[in-house]
Amino acid sequence: MKTALVTGGGSGIGQAVAHRLGADGYHVATLDLHPSDAPFAHTADVTDRAQVDEALAAVREALGPVTVLVNAAGLDGFARFTDLTFETWQRVLDVNLNGVFHCVQAVLPDMLEAGWGRIVNISSSSAHSGQPFMTHYVAAKSAVNGLTKALALELGPRGITVNAVPPGFIDTPMLRRAEARERLGGTVEDHIGRTPVRRVGRPEDIAAACAFLVSDEAGYITGQILGVNGGRNT
Repeated sequence: MKTALVTGGGSGIGQAVAHRLGADGYHVATLDLHPSDAPFAHTADVTDRAQVDEALAAVREALGPVTVLVNAAGLDGFARFTDLTFETWQRVLDVNLNGVFHCVQAVLPDMLEAGWGRIVNISSSSAHSGQPFMTHYVAAKSAVNGLTKALALELGPRGITVNAVPPGFIDTPMLRRAEARERLGGTVEDHIGRTPVRRVGRPEDIAAACAFLVSDEAGYITGQILGVNGGRNT
């Protein structure tokens, strides 16, 4: 049985991914700043390499080598660019981009030894469309897409695929917080009317895409950016 690590597994998309992979028969461990309901939940900050390495050591001891990684940990933010401090800019990049760097590097030895691995990075549809007052977040998620493509070329010959899923308009605590702060340019219901499939996305929609991309059947798919957004971005 393969072991999967899901970052950001305490809520939202990461939690849904962890539940789906568990239902599909994987051993699943999660990393999150907050407690998770996963059987093998570890509290760790993905921006802190020492914490990541410590958590991974515990996962390996309990579940064995990690050959599936879903990077779902994320941090949003809203600020006019002229008001954005470098510290805030750096924090958003640390979580959304550098956290991916740390986690991928930390699990790669297991995948390289196995000659098989699956990495899925959760980016954002804002990397396609842009988003005002979120320059730091959009920059970080755009970089995740670029990192995905470069890693796919580098790791493909070693049996490891790397893909990204940029969610669009998914009903998560992050989305609802943005709605409460009037950062969506309307309510969730307003946006449903502008979404081709006429509903808000669910974390389970993203989990389903991840479940496919980490499967054996997806072995010929790498370096791809699979948008799951109800047709809002094509």
